[in-house]
Amino acid sequence: MRITEIYKSIQGESSYAGLPCIFIRTTGCDLRCSWCDSEFTFSGGTTMSVEAIIERVEELDCNLVELTGGEPLLQNDIYELATNLADRGHSVLIETGGHRDISRLDQRVIRIMDLKCPASGECARNMWSNLEYLRAVDEVKFVIADRADYEWALDTIRNHALEQRVQILLSTAFGKIDPASVVGWMLADKVRARFQLQLHKYIWDPTERAR
Repeated sequence: MRITEIYKSIQGESSYAGLPCIFIRTTGCDLRCSWCDSEFTFSGGTTMSVEAIIERVEELDCNLVELTGGEPLLQNDIYELATNLADRGHSVLIETGGHRDISRLDQRVIRIMDLKCPASGECARNMWSNLEYLRAVDEVKFVIADRADYEWALDTIRNHALEQRVQILLSTAFGKIDPASVVGWMLADKVRARFQLQLHKYIWDPTERAR
């Protein structure tokens, strides 16, 4: 597998925000979202075996582990890695762009699926069939850069009855929109969702890595 970095920090997003977590950040992504903050993952990285990755995770000593990227589902061995981590008793999260098939993932893995809103430039890549594999423990994230993104997210949530099926995350694209505006819209529309900021970008310099 190509790995950009493995490090321990706190979760900056999702319903797990604030919890200590080990991040396994894979190399490579086939999307080019307009607001991407992880361009450094597009190339480079280090080749590591599943065994070497697990060894590093055990050294860092934390139960919660997230597979992220880049796009982790581009890595052929990600399924084996996720299963092995779960077998060792880890709580495993995967953050995926929503354009790659999630059906092969171990049922113990919690999916955090990022459905791309129009301003990302990658909305057409969403794989809608993934929605049928989501469970109540999984999370769907919408990164919102403008009012049109919010309206698209709201229509998607309501048209697919996501409020009754999964946990919903409404996130702002950092520096692109006033968070208070999104909160106001969310409350006015009575959306059953969790509003979130990227916590790590308020604790550390947003340009820092391996926080």
